[in-house]
Amino acid sequence: MKDHAVVISGGGPTGLMLAGELALAGIEVAIVERRMDQEIVDSRAGGLSARTLEVLDQRGIVDRFLAEGQIAQVAGFAVTRLDISDFPTRHNYGLALRQKHIERILAGWIDELPVPVYRGRELAGFAQDETGVIIELSDGASFRAGYLVGCDGGRSLVRKIAGIEFPGWDATTSNILAEAEMEEEPPLGVHRTALGMHAFGREEYEIRDGKVVFASEGPINVMVTEKIAGGTGEPTLGDLRQALIDACGTDYGIHSLKWISRFTDMSRQAAAYRKGRVLLAGDAAHVHSPVGGQGLNTGVQDAVNLGWKLAQVVKGISPESLLDTYHAERHPVAARVLRTTMAQVALQRTDDRTEALRDILLELLGMEEPRKKIAAEMSGLAIHYEFGKGHPLLGRRMPDLELVTSDGRLRVYTLLKNAQPALLNLGAPGSLDVTPWSGRIRSVDASYDGPWELPAIGAVSAPTAVLIRPDGYVAWVGDGTQDGLHEAMKTWFGPPG
Repeated sequence: MKDHAVVISGGGPTGLMLAGELALAGIEVAIVERRMDQEIVDSRAGGLSARTLEVLDQRGIVDRFLAEGQIAQVAGFAVTRLDISDFPTRHNYGLALRQKHIERILAGWIDELPVPVYRGRELAGFAQDETGVIIELSDGASFRAGYLVGCDGGRSLVRKIAGIEFPGWDATTSNILAEAEMEEEPPLGVHRTALGMHAFGREEYEIRDGKVVFASEGPINVMVTEKIAGGTGEPTLGDLRQALIDACGTDYGIHSLKWISRFTDMSRQAAAYRKGRVLLAGDAAHVHSPVGGQGLNTGVQDAVNLGWKLAQVVKGISPESLLDTYHAERHPVAARVLRTTMAQVALQRTDDRTEALRDILLELLGMEEPRKKIAAEMSGLAIHYEFGKGHPLLGRRMPDLELVTSDGRLRVYTLLKNAQPALLNLGAPGSLDVTPWSGRIRSVDASYDGPWELPAIGAVSAPTAVLIRPDGYVAWVGDGTQDGLHEAMKTWFGPPG
């Protein structure tokens, strides 16, 4: 087996997205995946947030997902749906789409790049030194990589072997997910009892006027809270029957399991996202309750933050210290996700005191400012990396404006399709000198006379220039001068040369 610049352990959404980012940058990357194919039997994550849709739009592949999913206002907090249709983004909505479809579409994209995927094999061990990582697989094969990235889930072997601590909070509640046949038709939809939440649905559904309308026949998808939390192994049909009886008073004659799994509200986060030449992303770096639907989206955005940085280090453009910004930027984002999911789990309790708290929260979220603030956070549009003081755009996602250039109109996100940085000059053409970085940064002279708006923040002053990182975040904002531009280019895209 040949050596690779980067090896990714795990071919889920995070691993696939990272492989695509690295391949776009010309890095020799491979995935090690235990499954023989990309098929997922069970229904895991069920949607993409507005910011993730923007990220996919930046790479020119969002239409593949929109063609198969259902657009809807799916951002929410606990039991409250939050409308983002008035947000200044082309994707002011979420997309209902099962994880199995998300993975299949991403896998098709990386096949075009292409990226080798070693299927039916698992990482068995590794050892790193100053120049690389020796990787051992479950079939006895071994090879060397410059870097190893663990995208191998909450029980990450990469994280464990690397010795990275995984502190957090133990589970207080557990739920069983399954798909099965039922002799009696259960009440479709989401319900709350004294034990917690339970829901019934079908794989096939439509969203009509913001409401889910399930198919009239077919196997039933079940989610039910268990009476006693703490189960860690694979649940059984007997466990599911008992949970349904506890919650509903009947098991509806459930039989013929297609799949079954368990999830909890355990919340943990890796103490470090990097240890030498080993990095973590996605569930390997953070686990939490799926309430709010932020897990898959956070992992995909981990990948987009890490990909271009790792590519520059592999190529020798940037020093290894650039990789430290991955932890510095993404660790606080996931830490906040853990807090919001724990809060949502707490709000789903059914005692009178929690009901009172939930009523007050519903009143608050009915007000414009709280609604916009929380909705921007839950949709991923409020992410802000701390790059220092300055213009409100600094460290935030670049709006996808329609620009006028000498070659005609173009959208900002089309500049990022190949995961390269861009310098947008909105002042006098040719007034910005980027010659030492001209081979790395795409410079575009353009004009734009429309509004500049940010979700939950509102209108901001128009800049004269913007330096955009490959992940779509603003690294420098011009105010009529070049002050700070060369320093920003050096910080993010290496020394001149």
